[in-house]
Amino acid sequence: QVQLVESGGGLVQPGGSLRLSCAASGSIVSIDTMGWSRQAPGKQRELVATMPSNGMTNYAGSAKGRFTISRDNAKNTVYLQMNSLKPEDTAVYFCNADGIRLLSGSYYFGAWGQGTQVTVSS
Repeated sequence: QVQLVESGGGLVQPGGSLRLSCAASGSIVSIDTMGWSRQAPGKQRELVATMPSNGMTNYAGSAKGRFTISRDNAKNTVYLQMNSLKPEDTAVYFCNADGIRLLSGSYYFGAWGQGTQVTVSS
């Protein structure tokens, strides 16, 4: 089966930076799209950034210009570099992978990680 594990969250001051990582494990042949979403208490989950295999990135308006998504397909890993962090960026960040093809021939439509907490506070 496929598992996704996020890492890199923590506590930072406003204006600081964090780099999140998410590694997908399993006998994976390829992943169509990887991305990041976040959810703050009392709010709906919000899409932050996505990156399909063709490399055409997409960002939420609140993230564009501050966040950068990247992928290492050989490692089945997606990253989110977050700069100029604001208190409103505080949330649990989740990575996801869509269109997962396994060596066995199985196909997963999607999978989500457990999330990593990002807290931006002075």
